[in-house]
Amino acid sequence: MLSFAALRSSARLQARSLATAAASSSSPAAAESEPLTHFRITLRRSAISLPQNVKGTLAALGIHRRLQTVYHRHSPDIAGKILAVKELVSVENVPASAVRTKLEQRLERKASRGYVVTGSKLHAEP
Repeated sequence: MLSFAALRSSARLQARSLATAAASSSSPAAAESEPLTHFRITLRRSAISLPQNVKGTLAALGIHRRLQTVYHRHSPDIAGKILAVKELVSVENVPASAVRTKLEQRLERKASRGYVVTGSKLHAEP
């Protein structure tokens, strides 16, 4: 008959082997994915009535209004600025392919026209 300690250690070994098997099966997927090289920073809370140094930090990050999103490369100075305003912003790590310019963000938000002009009396060809 196995003792309680022996059963516990065998259960631990099984759990450990399952964890390493899961990690090894997910590592090829992680190797194929792009490295996370940028921060996606979105201002979630307003900076009204906060000290000037907090407002200056947000301006240094390039954030001027609520729900505005900016992208920055990973660097120690950007990480320090994020930590200074961590209560106001949400931050995600994203790959370089997920980085969007202001124009691209605006076009993603813009609704489709919803109609198609089939003919016009103003631009009719004679």
